[in-house]
Amino acid sequence: MGISSLSLSLLLAATPLAVQPVSSPVDAEPIAEVHYLRMLQSDDLAQLQQACRDAARFGLKQRLQDLRDRLMLVAPAPQPFAVVTANTRALLACKAPESAQRVLSRYGPGSGLERQEWLVLSWRAAAAALDHQRAILALRRLAEGDLSRLERVQLPLVDTATGLTISRLALDQLAEHEAAAGRIDRAAAVALSAPSFGREGAARLARAALWLEELGQNDATNLLETALDQAAAAEAWSLAEDLLKIQLRLERKLGGDGARPRARLERLATRLDDRYTLWQLIREDSDRTAIEERRLELERQLRSPRGLGGSSSLGESD
Repeated sequence: MGISSLSLSLLLAATPLAVQPVSSPVDAEPIAEVHYLRMLQSDDLAQLQQACRDAARFGLKQRLQDLRDRLMLVAPAPQPFAVVTANTRALLACKAPESAQRVLSRYGPGSGLERQEWLVLSWRAAAAALDHQRAILALRRLAEGDLSRLERVQLPLVDTATGLTISRLALDQLAEHEAAAGRIDRAAAVALSAPSFGREGAARLARAALWLEELGQNDATNLLETALDQAAAAEAWSLAEDLLKIQLRLERKLGGDGARPRARLERLATRLDDRYTLWQLIREDSDRTAIEERRLELERQLRSPRGLGGSSSLGESD
């Protein structure tokens, strides 16, 4: 099951903490060829990054490739830290995370803010390349043995649909990378390593509950109750509906009838005028009633072996 069982609203439950445009929304056409060729020959990393964003936005694959080749040659090692990071960002804009990682490897980071920036860029390159192991390594190095540090680090995620950069907590990203790497136990441990509050905290607890369920542990129900309290306090009602649906499924999986979470879900859906959820509940009730009626009919037939469909109709061995 894992994280894929979460609905879209739960996966995106963390409220964006900061947004900024990645490309100009008013540009209806790509950069003209003459201007692009001039930028391609430039040594200005900012101009090259702008050209990369433009080519990526309009899906100009040949331009992207030419720009990647240029960026790998324009600032050969050794270079100061500012040049290395600018080159890395340009390559990330050019959709070349592996090349960005190679450029980063040309420079050994120092300490303090410089090391933090280097590790965040290393994470960005690894995440863009779906290299979960390297992303995990960068974030754990950023934590320096104290995962609570990641509660204070915002990581940029680019929304390809809107072209905006959405910030997410590093702690949540580490948990999701651990889960994507197949280490569900570590993902749950990371998610539970820091206090959780509000909407983001409720979403984090929900993910932890699903991971614990996948591990066969029964702590998930208690986590969901806490998450529901936090979602209600934050008035995150869509998230609360998702949490109740998870709780309903879990209780039934553990052998219960799920009457309490179902009733709570129905009340909340009625309050929100969520007709689709109410329709799902009604359809589910109809399906369960039909299944129960069929079960009772089969039991009646088994108790009446001479009746139509009874066990005697199968015949007896000689």
